[in-house]
Amino acid sequence: MAVAVTFGEIMMRLATPGHQRFVQATEFEISYAGAEASVAVSLAAFGHQASLATVLPNNPLGDACLGWLRYYGVDPRHVRRSDTGRMGVYFLEAGAAQRPSKVVYDRAGSAITLAPAASYDWPAMFDGVDWFHTTGITPALGPACAEATASALKAAKTAGLQTSFDINYRGNLWSKEVAQKTVEPMLASVDLVIANEQDAADVLGIHAEKTDISKGQIDRQSYEGVARQIQERYGCAKVAITLRESESATINHWSACLLDADGFHLSQRYTIHVVDRVGAGDAFCGGMASALLDGMGSQEALEFAVAASCLKHSIPGDFNKVTKAEVLRLSGGDGSGRVVR
Repeated sequence: MAVAVTFGEIMMRLATPGHQRFVQATEFEISYAGAEASVAVSLAAFGHQASLATVLPNNPLGDACLGWLRYYGVDPRHVRRSDTGRMGVYFLEAGAAQRPSKVVYDRAGSAITLAPAASYDWPAMFDGVDWFHTTGITPALGPACAEATASALKAAKTAGLQTSFDINYRGNLWSKEVAQKTVEPMLASVDLVIANEQDAADVLGIHAEKTDISKGQIDRQSYEGVARQIQERYGCAKVAITLRESESATINHWSACLLDADGFHLSQRYTIHVVDRVGAGDAFCGGMASALLDGMGSQEALEFAVAASCLKHSIPGDFNKVTKAEVLRLSGGDGSGRVVR
């Protein structure tokens, strides 16, 4: 069993029931969510010891959120409680057919954004740890979070951990220009860079040929060039890119690629009828980290991560509530969806 730490904000998620629009909903379904928390949940589900470094308000909402983390097997030892700040919230209106999903953030002044960067004792947190993961969402939350993210990555590299960073660009949080200026220096401390089909263009200015995201048109092979440019520019050992081809909000095609010392690898491609796509990229990150920690080879690790994230599309909520056996069944070729008795 490997030990992993992730760092980022965990929020309350308020989603309209079914596929209702905000203007018609009379209630919201409550769960808890966040990219780095989702990765920790996946790692715990796949048999590793995973903890989330974060800050929660010292109130009943923080208590409820902490209970969710414990329920899903995440070690709470690095969750700090604060009397300053609030619980961040995001609202989700799930799309369907040709209507896209919508996300509204309400996270200004959350507890993690108000915590000083110097309040995290990274060397102590990383003692006995094998893997550290964070994303581009965390530094987008404000200067203190950006400084803490950079410090965490440097400390993780100094301590000899494997590090992964999901670029995870969020246009609602910051501009492309500020994102690039902030993220690029961090990549010097990253072993595995993860992006989706658009992140490299939005944040790093690296574009894939023969690709039009708005039309769901992706030339999968062209992402080898994107991955090689990222690797050569920033010196990271591995680059993984998830590739989503959207026919509509309901029907997506899902695959990924991986570039490492063994070469360029493309996964199988799944056609998905989406139940909830939020958190699918995080499920990929968790699956990839778990597979590499388990010693899987490059192609096997890629297929495991893609299968894990494929299954996440079938589950409401941000967290990927699947087992390792279920992922291996799908990555091994059993995607029939037949009843298991």
